[in-house]
Amino acid sequence: MPRMILPAALALGLLLPLAPASAAPPPPNALPLSEIVRMLEQRGDVAYFDEIEWDDDGYWEVEYIDRQGVKRKLKVNPVTGEARPDR
Repeated sequence: MPRMILPAALALGLLLPLAPASAAPPPPNALPLSEIVRMLEQRGDVAYFDEIEWDDDGYWEVEYIDRQGVKRKLKVNPVTGEARPDR
């Protein structure tokens, strides 16, 4: 019976998902996310936000629906709040 424990433990270890690598957080001098959202809302074309996610490339990835019902994607600099289309 003890010989079965090692193969079972190895098989279980192979089946368990690996822990995802954690992305670096926004830099210490980043604007609060609430400020980023406020700045984007002031652009006037946002009907509602669909998704906002911190990306490992150092930008906020923002998906929103504009007032015409079109889904838009932006990359937002966390320090300056500058937004550019995400292509």
